Amino acid sequence: MGEFTEMRNMQFKIAIIDSNILACMGLERILEELIPVAEIVTCESFEELLSKSEAEFVHYFVSSRIYFEHTSYFRARSGRSIVMVGGDMTINGVATLNVCQSEAALVRDLVALQRRGHHAGMSAHGAHGNIAPHPVSKEKTDSLLSAREVEVALLLCQGCINKEVADKLNISITTVITHRKNIMEKLGARSLADVIIYCVMNGIYNV
Repeated sequence: MGEFTEMRNMQFKIAIIDSNILACMGLERILEELIPVAEIVTCESFEELLSKSEAEFVHYFVSSRIYFEHTSYFRARSGRSIVMVGGDMTINGVATLNVCQSEAALVRDLVALQRRGHHAGMSAHGAHGNIAPHPVSKEKTDSLLSAREVEVALLLCQGCINKEVADKLNISITTVITHRKNIMEKLGARSLADVIIYCVMNGIYNV
């Protein structure tokens, strides 16, 4: 209990630098769910970022445009910078994140970054340790979700919509919706992102 309280008290900040306000809001929401101990700070410009205290940030999610306009700044912080790109674009020496994809796919990629540690990574900041949602044992997972619910959850993690889940499992869309509702309730999930994070952290879905 003491260790958990200490970790919760060691809050740190992650910066999102992008002039696209809607994109910032979407990524901010997902990061808040994925890393609840972090405070997410959005900046619409590089100048706004500079007005903040640099020591506050352990990670920078920066748009590709701002990154290339200020490459030297983010190169010097390459272990803490993730460039937001469209598609499968890669940049030598720095991590990238494809933001032009479904929420399910975006969450999967964020969790993959977290699990790889992204150098200093999303997994933590020094002594903060692993800040991922606490894993639940396989036995507990099995007792929480039925076999069919696990199948539905897995397909949702793969980015399937309700109709695709129904077709793959040969069940009705209404039944899929019922399973989704039950999964959300059993896991205490507020969104699909929560379900994906849970499934990844508990071995139901591998990224």
